[in-house]
Amino acid sequence: LTHITLHVKQGSTLGIIGPNGGGKSTLLKLMLGVLDPDEGSITVMDRKPRDACRDGSLVGYVPQRHVLDWTFPITVRQFVQLGLIGKKPAFKWFNRSDHHAVTEALQAVEMLPQADQPIGGLSGGQQQRVFIARALIAKPRILFLDEPTTGIDQAGQEIFLTLLDQLKTQFGLTLVMVSHDLRSVVASCDRVACLNRTLHYHDRPQGLSK
Repeated sequence: LTHITLHVKQGSTLGIIGPNGGGKSTLLKLMLGVLDPDEGSITVMDRKPRDACRDGSLVGYVPQRHVLDWTFPITVRQFVQLGLIGKKPAFKWFNRSDHHAVTEALQAVEMLPQADQPIGGLSGGQQQRVFIARALIAKPRILFLDEPTTGIDQAGQEIFLTLLDQLKTQFGLTLVMVSHDLRSVVASCDRVACLNRTLHYHDRPQGLSK
């Protein structure tokens, strides 16, 4: 990546698009503090990215679905509860407030009826909702999503993007979505960044072809 100047406005939904190998994943890792830039600076909520991501009330992250072994025997409720690990003092058991937070997050993504089902038995769209519930459990202010519509059919994508917009309003979120799906980005984002090693476009999606 070279010569990247990018500002994400609070309360906006930014879609980052570009070709394979264009640097989308690298930029996401830089914003999450997984990588450090060779030069220049990055801040997330006026903090260094790594510091911001350690604070669950600032940053939430929804990875690509393929990062999980879906045969692992874990229920939906247990998986969402994992979102609290690292955000509680060491050796502290989950309390009533934590269990309520899990229920609230599952209710927000309309997955509470499936709370005690194995996560591996869900559809792709349902699994993605559970990923979001896990990210929302600490009530972050900004949510990063990596290829969130991959593996979801067209009808499911439309439902999922509508839910994402509802969650943005409900939780007061800023959304940053990395995607190769131009149609989804244009339909759901109010800002678009086109990336191919450098930033070629960063503005409203009007005028971009679907």
